[in-house]
Amino acid sequence: MMIEWHSCSSVERTQGRVSGAWVFKGTRVPVRALFENIEDGATVDDFLEWFPGVTRNQIESVLEHAAASLMVETAA
Repeated sequence: MMIEWHSCSSVERTQGRVSGAWVFKGTRVPVRALFENIEDGATVDDFLEWFPGVTRNQIESVLEHAAASLMVETAA
């Protein structure tokens, strides 16, 4: 399943920047890094410490968007 990030205001993607990956808006931190770190056992607080350009609001927005996307996928 691919999450459609265009409608999430906390992320952006620019061709040629971070290889065109979705990143937290205003940073070079890939959204993928959040999920990889959580999968490896990190907490949101850990992530905020390791990636100081990312805000808690951005993380919450990304997690909510991903959860909503999963709900849509399940309903389909």
